[in-house]
Amino acid sequence: MPYTTTFGAQETNFNHHNAARTCYNEAMTTITPTSLSNTTTMPKKTDLLALTLDQLKEWLKERNEPAFRAKQIYSWLYQQLVTDFAAMTNLPLSLRTRLEEEASIGPMIVRSEQHSKDDRTRKILLELADGKLVESVLMLYPPLGESSARATVCVSSQAGCAFGCTFCATGQMGFDRHLSSGEIVAQVLHFARELRTQAWSAPGLPGTTPIDHITNIVLMGMGEPLHNYNNVLQALRILNSPEGFNLGARHMTISTVGLAPAIRQLSQEKLQVNLAISLHAPTNELRGQTMPINKKYPLEELFAAIQEYIAVTRRQVTFEYVLLSGVNDTAQHAEQLARLLKPLQQFAHVNCIPVNATSASYSTPGPDAIRAFRNILFERGISNSVRAERGDDIAAACGQLRTRFENRVKKTGTELPVITPQA
Repeated sequence: MPYTTTFGAQETNFNHHNAARTCYNEAMTTITPTSLSNTTTMPKKTDLLALTLDQLKEWLKERNEPAFRAKQIYSWLYQQLVTDFAAMTNLPLSLRTRLEEEASIGPMIVRSEQHSKDDRTRKILLELADGKLVESVLMLYPPLGESSARATVCVSSQAGCAFGCTFCATGQMGFDRHLSSGEIVAQVLHFARELRTQAWSAPGLPGTTPIDHITNIVLMGMGEPLHNYNNVLQALRILNSPEGFNLGARHMTISTVGLAPAIRQLSQEKLQVNLAISLHAPTNELRGQTMPINKKYPLEELFAAIQEYIAVTRRQVTFEYVLLSGVNDTAQHAEQLARLLKPLQQFAHVNCIPVNATSASYSTPGPDAIRAFRNILFERGISNSVRAERGDDIAAACGQLRTRFENRVKKTGTELPVITPQA
């Protein structure tokens, strides 16, 4: 069943951007499938990337077209990766003409594109049909040990974000709107086409088989995925569809600030995606200072939902922990974090993330501090890793490219040109 929950509005005194505070309070209102439609601007034409195969069959049926055409169209969209209805040559001309008139394929344009110096991180700024801007990142990982090379797309689920985490560039923007399922899917397909056109070879590793397809999707871009629950789940089901993009659910990860009711709902979905929790602090007092959502769902309630999720799914949960120098990275914090996660045992893994400073407010801990923090976790039996810094030279952290783009427009009154993909 669709996710429905009621948040109680509350008066709070958050020490962060006023716009983010206002949007957070607005987010703490009733969210239903009906209200979602009011905050998702859909183009007049039907975006075919927003439709499951069954929905596409119904769409065709309403137009007196045979249902078997849906699989043909799906194949063109997700296996051939075409963006032009004219290229769908096994469809009759009359249907192709009708598709041109009544449908679209993920209408968005690339406003900026950046590649890191090592070409392992590629970031794009996309303009949606209504002018809203979102970011997507492709991260390329060479083979490591027995693991194959990976191509991971970091996808945005919202334009802006309502939850105002103080260390996050997107959180300081405020909330614009939810993305449609088609707008989420389109981000993945953009990079899939890019790799299909030119496969990536790991620099410095001659003889490595080039990677020409997307292997992983993480919903860790702009926005809170579980705030846009229905559209996010629809997008993942489309990308998981065997007739469509056919990416295994276990290669998809949803990251959340900790919307406890939505985590419980996710445990009931028959979709084996990975769950990552943006934790970032081991106590309510500290987490409440950097993450306003902790006022609504404190650690006790959040971890009750996580334990229920684990009991139902028997799947490991990743806890993302952004390390802020002098704020949450001391030995005491590591001990507190270990105690918090100990009851979850082997079902907990900590991903330590040196902060991408978005302002002068925070700085990145040094290597010794990071190593000491991780060693304490290891000694207490907590599995952990450190995220390798990727794309620092192109501001790959979510929200940074959009902020730079908007600041340039405000300052100069000029915009970057539209980037036309090469054939």
